[in-house]
Amino acid sequence: MKAAINTVNSASFSTIFTDFKEITKARLAVSVVFSSITGYVLGAYEINFMSVLLLAFGGYCMVGASNAYNQIIEKDLDALMSRTKNRPIPSGRMTVNSAMAVAIILTILGVVALYFLNPKTAMFGAISIFLYTSVYTPLKTMTPLCVFVGAIPGAIPFMLGWVAATNEFGIEPGTLFMVQFFWQFPHFWALGWMLDEDYKKGGFKMLPTGKKDAGTALQIIMYTIWMIVISVVPVLGVTGRLQLSIPAAVIIFLMGTGMLFFALRLYEKRDNSTARKLMLASVSYITLMQVVYVLDKLI
Repeated sequence: MKAAINTVNSASFSTIFTDFKEITKARLAVSVVFSSITGYVLGAYEINFMSVLLLAFGGYCMVGASNAYNQIIEKDLDALMSRTKNRPIPSGRMTVNSAMAVAIILTILGVVALYFLNPKTAMFGAISIFLYTSVYTPLKTMTPLCVFVGAIPGAIPFMLGWVAATNEFGIEPGTLFMVQFFWQFPHFWALGWMLDEDYKKGGFKMLPTGKKDAGTALQIIMYTIWMIVISVVPVLGVTGRLQLSIPAAVIIFLMGTGMLFFALRLYEKRDNSTARKLMLASVSYITLMQVVYVLDKLI
């Protein structure tokens, strides 16, 4: 009997943990935390591991809260789409009240953790949640401009790390913000291209022209070019303490060119397979680019 109870408790805990990961979008949250820590390492004069832990914890809480609020707001639309119908709320595994409790607790914990770093970091974290839930989320069913708005909170983490390390906002964190800001357009439009049919079931307007056409592909190419340019600007010595050596700039430029190749292929082929390759290339680019920035500073 006791063994049966233990098995049930273990299964219940496993389900709760799985639903927590889904409501907070754990994989996305971890990638955001990685961006924040990268920004911290770039900005810090010396690494304080307690600060890194606070940034990682606070960053996860803020992203998790944003995603929880998002899924509460979009619960009825999520139920219409194949990709999201099995999420905790539309599937019935989690109530709206439970999800709201998770979101509020994570918001408080996140703001407090980031405030211990410095008030500016907490402020930018709070702005990120507000823009994501109160502006970006409602706009998704109204206009393709939602991607532009959503790119703002999406670009904050890379910048947030620098602010957490220095308690200053200037050209350096501004540059990090712009790198990730321009990156999001080819990334999310490639994803939107792949999921266009499913997004339309929920009434989401994600592609800039509303169609998987040459116009959308051309905008993807343009924003990819801007992303590459901004990514290598620090090699010119015009971005304060944020600097990049010529070899590192060449590596990042070549990686960006690889991403541009897939953007050009999408313009040529206009199919989901090529859009998927571009999306995967964009994920590789943002991660490797940040790694190159860090290694370039440390070496």
